[in-house]
Amino acid sequence: MTPNSSEDTRTISAFASKLTPVADVCVGLVILFVVLLSVLGNGLVLVICYRRRKKMVGSELLCVNLAVVDFFCCLCFYPLSILSSFHHRWLGENITCIYYGLGCFIFGLCGMFTIAAISIIRYLKTCHSSIYAGWLKGANINIACGSTWLIAAVWSSLPLFGWGKYVPEPYGLSCTVAWKGYHTSAKDAFYVICSFACFTMVPVLLIVVSQCQILYKVSRFSHLLSTRHSCNKLRYAEKQLSMMFFCISLGFIIAWAPYAIVSFLFIFHKGTQYMAPEGFVFPALFAKSSHIYNPFIYFYFNQPFQKELRCLLCPKLGGNQVGVDFAEVQVQYPIHIQLQERRYVQKKNVDLSRVITHSKGKGKERDQEQRTKDCTETAIMS
Repeated sequence: MTPNSSEDTRTISAFASKLTPVADVCVGLVILFVVLLSVLGNGLVLVICYRRRKKMVGSELLCVNLAVVDFFCCLCFYPLSILSSFHHRWLGENITCIYYGLGCFIFGLCGMFTIAAISIIRYLKTCHSSIYAGWLKGANINIACGSTWLIAAVWSSLPLFGWGKYVPEPYGLSCTVAWKGYHTSAKDAFYVICSFACFTMVPVLLIVVSQCQILYKVSRFSHLLSTRHSCNKLRYAEKQLSMMFFCISLGFIIAWAPYAIVSFLFIFHKGTQYMAPEGFVFPALFAKSSHIYNPFIYFYFNQPFQKELRCLLCPKLGGNQVGVDFAEVQVQYPIHIQLQERRYVQKKNVDLSRVITHSKGKGKERDQEQRTKDCTETAIMS
């Protein structure tokens, strides 16, 4: 056998499925289920956002960007993985592998950057509104959305120019970055390490730290409001908004953590295989579930989305529903937590000073009355 023929055999075997035919069909059905739910849910989100386009605020624009990522990723790339699963091998081999790996990496990074941007902007609005309230406007939010796409596209395109490459997954029915390129060349090693350190760990740390600070601030603010037995609407709206973004961030991290861990361990393993192909399938499928749950989170926590969905599905029923517009709460309240706390502290200090002044005034009046009484008694005795 000639060297060229042996190389072709290795190339063909790299694109063949390492699973059983039954497992291939199961993987294809699971991905098909993910695609259908994601296209339906995120499609509804995009339709509702279009209907509410004149009422959209900054945080909602980033949610639209996230819905676009989930919708088009499932629509443009996952069907190729479904067809390959039913054919028990990767269709199109190297060309489609680069197309799939490049596209999924762009959309994956863009989704992560978008969630990181949502967390940071929410943190600035909640904890430092007095400083950054004027900066967090629609134009700057649009710049943030565009930046996520630009950075993701530039970094994902580097394998096309020799920095890293896209290869089939160990189970053969998907393509991704060649994580084992860490052992092949300095360029590949640099690309793999930076992909994990700068474009995975840093965004995740920003998300975790920002969300923890937001939850602490909101809980403290709610406690201050509860002591005054007022502003129940404000307290409820702020909790709902914070929980919505917290669930989005937490769900994304939980969905992608197993795949990131498996891929990270795969980097430093020099052998051809350090675990069974099935060990790569489950983390990959679990990561794909991140495209499903965001619409359910929107509809559960966001009252305008619920109202628009009722109007869309049943116009007569939805048109008669009367409720609080949660979008107005999103615009007004999250950026005023610091101001509300400051006003509360100032009011408390003013009330305290009034009490002290009032008590001093009463003390003076009592002293005057006592002196008058003494003088009267003296006069009577005399």
